[in-house]
Parts: sequence; C-alpha cells; structure tokens
Amino acid sequence: MFDVSIPIDGTDCASCGELMFAERWVRARGAFVHVFCSRGCLDANARAARLRARGVAARAARRLLLGATLLVAWLLPHEALWPRRSAPAAPTVQVPPADTPSALPVGWFGPEWPPTETSVLAALGRDAWVHPLAGPARRMPRSDSRVFGADRPGNRAIECRNGHCGVDLGGEIWGEHVRAVHDGVVDYVQRGPNPDHGGRFVRIAHHGGTVFTQYFHLAAIARGIERGVPVKSGQVIGLLGDSGVKESQPHLHFAVSVRPSPEGHERYIDPEPLIALWPLRVPVDGSEVGLVTITAAPGVPLGSALRHSHRAKPGKGGAPAAASPAGESPDDAPAQTPPSDDGAPASPGESSAEEE
Repeated sequence: MFDVSIPIDGTDCASCGELMFAERWVRARGAFVHVFCSRGCLDANARAARLRARGVAARAARRLLLGATLLVAWLLPHEALWPRRSAPAAPTVQVPPADTPSALPVGWFGPEWPPTETSVLAALGRDAWVHPLAGPARRMPRSDSRVFGADRPGNRAIECRNGHCGVDLGGEIWGEHVRAVHDGVVDYVQRGPNPDHGGRFVRIAHHGGTVFTQYFHLAAIARGIERGVPVKSGQVIGLLGDSGVKESQPHLHFAVSVRPSPEGHERYIDPEPLIALWPLRVPVDGSEVGLVTITAAPGVPLGSALRHSHRAKPGKGGAPAAASPAGESPDDAPAQTPPSDDGAPASPGESSAEEE
C-alpha cells in the first residue's frame, strides 16, 4: 500500500465524493486504487478502514472463542449427560483387630432382628436422653420393691417378671418437675384422678413410635400437653405426686417400652441401666437457671427383680391385662388402655401398664 499525489481530472473523491479537476491523492491497496481530493480525505478514509478491520478481527475472535468453548464442552465428559460407567466395587468387609473378639462372623453386619433387650438398651444409651427428675442428686430406685420386675399382683406383661413394669423414682419433693426424657410426641394423656390405674399420667412416643416413655402418679399435668403435641427433651410435662397411690409415698413411676415395627408387640424394658447414665438438669450455682450436665456421677442400679414362677401372667398378645380386680393391688393396677381416635380400645401395643 502506498500513497502518491498525481494529477487526475474528472474523477470523484473516494471519501467525500467531490469531483476533482486538479492534483489529487491516490491510495493503492493491492489491485485496488482509491483517489482522494485532499490529504485529509485520505487520512479519514484510512482511519475508517482501520476501524472496520478491527471490528472484523474482534468478531472473528469472538467466534473463535465460542467455537473453542463448545468444542471443549463437547469433548469433556459430563456426568449429567454421559455418566461414567465403572465396574461395581467389591463390598468391603471391616475386619476387627485380632485382639478384639468379634460378636459376628467376618462378613456379617447389621443390628439384630428382632431386636433383643441388650441391643435396644445399647441403642438408647447412644442417643441424647435426660433423666426425668432434675439434679443435683441422681434419683434411682431406693429399694428392691421399686425396681423393674418387683412383686405386683394381677396379670401383667410377661417381660415385667413379677409384675412391676417400670421403676419408682424420687418422692423427696412433692410437686417437683417431671421432664420428658427425649424429643417426642404426646401419645396419651390421663388428666382425671384415675385412682385405680396409676393416677394422672402422660405417655410419649419417640423415634416415630418405636420407643415409648410413661410417667405416672403426677400431681398435675402441664398446660398444653395434649395428644399429638410435640415435646422437647427436658421439657416439663407435669409435677411429681401421689395420684393413684394408695399405700406408698409420692413418687414417679417411670416406664420404657419398645415396639420395633408396627406389626410387632410392644414390650417393656428395664429403664434402670439407662437412668443410671442419662445426663441431669442441674441448677447452676444455686440459681434458677438449669442446664444439662454430663458430669454427674452415674447411678448404681439395684438390678431387676428375679422372676418367680407364679408371677408374670401375660395378657393378650403379650401385653398387660386391662386391669386387676378391685382390691388386689396394694397401690395401683395396670392403667386403662388408652382409646384410639375412633373411641375403640387401642391395640395391645398401645396399652399403658403402670405399677407402684
């Protein structure tokens, strides 16, 4: 490309279009020749040409970048469109150390089914529960008559050994707070006096209805505790009292039962090993503020009572019988079976057996 000034007459300027009759400027670009009427027109045309060239180059660069991006996206594997297929990995078997005895043969795993009392207690011990009575002292059954399986007259669930389907706690302070031991949903509430069947009590379902806790002989039940209402661990559900108690001192009868599946029978377990370890809610520095602590010393279980051959007659389906005849129980008899939503008696798994 070069620019020269030559005399050309009768030619139009390539920039401004004016007719030229004198000496004019010429720009040759390859085989193309452009004539201009002045140096200014030539420079203006050159600037416009440079701008057009830059625009073309920018568009070409954008197209090239877009094409490269699409090409890379097409070539690279994409999990949503082309999931990578790999050979199934062989199942790994965790082999315990040689010095640790194995409860199951190598290659076997999973919880026991149906669950045994030992496996259920182990599962409950790993969960976050609290003692139903506040500290600072941990309340445990004080005598053999208060432990699980102690002598109680009447037909009771067979797993309750001699009739007592729970443990009796506290009694030092009439009216002290009784707390839900875990998050759950209220399954049944007995607000009336109920003198022959455990007095006022609350039954709470935990873990989707696979675990139930029951609290009997309450002096009063907290406002808002109704069937179907969710409760939190440590929430006050009532006051310790002596409703339904005929001979002994005020106390809390606390029971735990499990029903691993909706088709299975509800079965009582001994809660004493659990409450011996569950954290306590203790006032801080003598104030009214209470926090849960795991520093409290563990309790010493007395152990469930030995089974006598003339006790523990099962009710229907292994559940406790509806009630014993009047006068048979020195303190209280099995609680009434909670009614279902339609007013009919509940299934055996929903019954609430309560003892002194």
